[in-house]
Amino acid sequence: MAEKITHSIVVGGPIAIHTVDGVIRRIRPVVLDNDDPKGWVIKARGKEFTPDRKVKPSFIAMTEKNRAYSYDRIRYPMIREDFVETPDGKNRNTENRGKSGYRCAIWDEALDLVVREIKRIQTTYGKESVTAITSSHHSWGLVGYKLSAFARFFRMLGYTEIKDNPDSWEGFTWGAPHTYGYYWRLGGTEAFDLLEDGLQNVETMVMWSHDPDTTRGGYAGSESTLWRQWLKDLGVQFIYIDPFNNFSSVKQADKWFAPRPGTDAALCEGIAYVWLTEGTYDKEYIAKHAHRFDEWADYILGKGADKTPKTPKWAEAETGIPAADIKALARRWASTKTMGGSGMRGGFGGVCRTANGTEFARLMVQLFAMQGMGKPGQNIWSGTTGAPMDYNFWFGGYSDPLSQIANQPIADKAAVNCVTQKLYRTNLPDAILNGHYEWYGEGFCGGGIDLEFTEHIYPEPGCSKVHMFYRYGGTFMGTMLDTNKWVRMYQSPELEFVVNQDIHFHGEARMADVILPACTNLERYDIGELCNSGNGGYQSHSQTGNSWQIVVFQDRAIEPMWESQSDYWIFAQLAERLGFGQDYTEGRTELDWCKRFWEKSDLC
Repeated sequence: MAEKITHSIVVGGPIAIHTVDGVIRRIRPVVLDNDDPKGWVIKARGKEFTPDRKVKPSFIAMTEKNRAYSYDRIRYPMIREDFVETPDGKNRNTENRGKSGYRCAIWDEALDLVVREIKRIQTTYGKESVTAITSSHHSWGLVGYKLSAFARFFRMLGYTEIKDNPDSWEGFTWGAPHTYGYYWRLGGTEAFDLLEDGLQNVETMVMWSHDPDTTRGGYAGSESTLWRQWLKDLGVQFIYIDPFNNFSSVKQADKWFAPRPGTDAALCEGIAYVWLTEGTYDKEYIAKHAHRFDEWADYILGKGADKTPKTPKWAEAETGIPAADIKALARRWASTKTMGGSGMRGGFGGVCRTANGTEFARLMVQLFAMQGMGKPGQNIWSGTTGAPMDYNFWFGGYSDPLSQIANQPIADKAAVNCVTQKLYRTNLPDAILNGHYEWYGEGFCGGGIDLEFTEHIYPEPGCSKVHMFYRYGGTFMGTMLDTNKWVRMYQSPELEFVVNQDIHFHGEARMADVILPACTNLERYDIGELCNSGNGGYQSHSQTGNSWQIVVFQDRAIEPMWESQSDYWIFAQLAERLGFGQDYTEGRTELDWCKRFWEKSDLC
């Protein structure tokens, strides 16, 4: 019974996997040894702080064994039992999607059916008649990740791209940049080096709609849990603002405020009213850095168009928080060096995801500006990012165009989509069901704030509507607006053919005509860096939520289970049948691509 130890990386951190006789027995955190670099040191208030020598993956990451052996795994290729392959795409019982059962198929049958439908639909309607989308985050690894294997295949095929919405930070994307003119983090706040500032200077932390000990680990592990304990040990006061006394609040809060859901903007305005009437804001800073402040102040004081003073009493009626408590919060904030933020990364999540979350995001910028945003101990920072790591080497991040197999220099030849027509994820059902949709934006708008004003029309003049939908990765339908509309879309005869490629038999897999079983990243080879989203129009230096930069060769811990295969294998098989297999793989296996990433990095 020889034990084998391999390593992998998941959204919640790097893990070590122990297998015996081809079976995963346990998963544990990665422990650094004497050959690994020493950790950073921050000196603050007479103490020294340095990270532990053990990486802290999230509790979610520690359950990867359960994910691999889940009862819900898709074990075999499957075809909807009442699907009829009619030559014109009509009368296919689409109304039964989500209701019908499935029959098992062999890989050749399922792949050949998918290829026949791609050819039929694109020949009949045009390249743009096929559309596809991924989940927000799929299995980690630069080869198998959605921006590599998936993107390379569909760009070579030619398809109508569905742009993602910035679902993690909607309010900050569409609101905050138009208040503080900063867009380097897609509207999110700048927290690159704020851990040192926080430890040295902050006196009060305002954790607004923020539960970091629960949610932060979903993206970067739980390294920052220790950082917030350091702040507590230094005597920093923690104020939590959340309708729920969340897990982090129960542990850390010195005071908890519970506004009615959706009334956070009113609480912000009540705080601003106190500062304006009591003169407890940084007037010199505002005079130097703010524009049209007087106009905004008039609105807060009731001299604007609505003639409504945003007094603490007014805010009490909106939020349910007593006016006296709002005054106390405002005075504590103004009289101490205060940092704070919402969501797991200072803007990513929380209130900004709610209806009218743009107004909250703008008000957060305005409140922190009133107290001198950027001065020592005064900034939008939620205690989850900003570790002083060594950035003297480059390793590609998953959204970096330079580190995707779809692009050069990793690939010898870049994959370029010949179709310009686009769709938008949140409004996809409206476009399919109504046959027409118009919107502004460009997905995450990573190329610059001006992209928020890009106009799109579906269908583009001279283009076909889409008639095939290829759904890849974990289900997100339950997180979208009006889920029943998504069901109606799936059951519409407008979608003549639907494919789902996933690991687990979840909500959207049940809506497909053909289901292709993918394996987990514990069952394939890959390579990647923890929480490195890259510098390509997303979030540069996002590793600052960790204590270490950790690059992991994701060795295969077990063989693909049942008849599942890696996403790269599936796309390579489809490409071969469609006539561009060699162009897709360039003759490389997954291990070859891993080596390619390593050779193109600064670590080689």
